[in-house]
Formats: sequence, C-alpha cells, structure tokens
Amino acid sequence: MNVILLRDLKGLGEEGAVVTVKAGYGRNYLIPKGYARLATPGVIRARQEEMRQQVRKRAQERRNAELLRQELEKVVVKVEAKVGEEDRIFGTVTPQQVALGLAIQGFKIDRRTISFAEDVRSLGVYTVTIKVGPNVQAKVKVQVMPEGTLGL
Repeated sequence: MNVILLRDLKGLGEEGAVVTVKAGYGRNYLIPKGYARLATPGVIRARQEEMRQQVRKRAQERRNAELLRQELEKVVVKVEAKVGEEDRIFGTVTPQQVALGLAIQGFKIDRRTISFAEDVRSLGVYTVTIKVGPNVQAKVKVQVMPEGTLGL
C-alpha cells in the first residue's frame, strides 16, 4: 500500500514522502492517526502543491525577517536607568525596557526574542541580539543613559 506522509516519522520518512507500507499498518495506524493519507494521484498532486506553497511562504517570511533585521541594525535604543556611584546602575536593563524603546521607535518586538550577551550593570553602549525570524538575528545597539536625560 502506498501512502503519503503528512508529517516526519522516524524510520519511515519525511513529510510529503510517498512510502510503501503494509496494508494493515497503513489502514489501522497511519491513516487513522492522521500521519498519512492514501497515495492516490490526486492526493499526491495536492500535497505537492501544498509543499510548494509552504516553501514560498517560508521564503517570503525569510525575506521579511531580513528586511526587519536590516532596519533594526540601523537603530540605537536609548534606555534610562537609575545611576549610583561610579556610573553603576541599580538593577539591570531588561528585555522589556529594550522592547519598550523599540516600540517608541515604531518596532513591535516581543521581549522574549531579545537576549543580552552580558548583564547590563553600568552606563554605556551594549549590543543585544533579537531573533526576528527562523535563523535570522539582528544585533541592536542599546545605549544606557542616566535617568532624566531623555525627558520622557
């Protein structure tokens, strides 16, 4: 019996592959669980079209992520922090503060996609990494300034 796999299955094949399996395995396990469909010519053509559309969609998402990365890397995010002695800040700068700074500049970035290479504990310029898409990361400059200098 020939079936087309609807998802990757270890030991059997990858999503979209047409594989030959025993009739009982296909009829009693793969098809009822939604792991495969009977491989008729019409189903194969439809699945190939779906796969082409998915590839096109992923390519478009990648292009959009690259454009966003280019825009983000031109930006400097200014963050205010309470300062103590020797320009050391109280606490640390958080991804939430960076996301807010980006929102002020017109970028809607989820704070969970922002990561710091090091803890920000003093004034200065730091680089943060923002995951903007699959395998696409932007390096953004964050300038930490004393509280009250931005006038927000």
